[in-house]
Amino acid sequence: MSEPISALNHASYEGIAKVEECGLQGMITLRGDLSDKVLAKAVKDATGQKVPGQREAFVDGDSGVCWMSTDELLVLVPYAEIEAKLAAMTNALSGVHALAVNVSDARAVFSISGANAREVLGKLAPVDLSADAFQPGQIRRSRLAQVAGAFWMDDAETLRVVCFRSTADYVFKLLKVAAQPGSEVGVY
Repeated sequence: MSEPISALNHASYEGIAKVEECGLQGMITLRGDLSDKVLAKAVKDATGQKVPGQREAFVDGDSGVCWMSTDELLVLVPYAEIEAKLAAMTNALSGVHALAVNVSDARAVFSISGANAREVLGKLAPVDLSADAFQPGQIRRSRLAQVAGAFWMDDAETLRVVCFRSTADYVFKLLKVAAQPGSEVGVY
């Protein structure tokens, strides 16, 4: 059997910020009533985190949970644990109107780090990324030039970006251009 590989096999680029494809990440799309106590317990059991509120992301390393919409969460778990976590979640949600699906291999994850990380992403997404408007613990769903994406901050100088695997090469090239040396705009 073949071994799974990430979309771009850890591609990286260093410019005004460092852009890296993060590798394999376990991801579960969870749809349902986010106020349901059974759903909340399933999320807590899988990630150690509570259900986030609107535009919140509770992420620590490769585990966490991100609010995606009024009835959708993105549950992050270590890639090696995805099958066990999904099975436990599906079992816990038995009898609850909810859907949990493994989307790990359908997504790609990038990290943008450094003092100019906000500026790199700000060139591509129509979102206010100023420190007053966007902080660690928050997530935004938007577009990156012409494709859909979501992003959150791990810390004050590190952003993580999730996109569809089919657009990973395009997104990486966009991020590389936005991070070219000498391309600082000085907005953030």
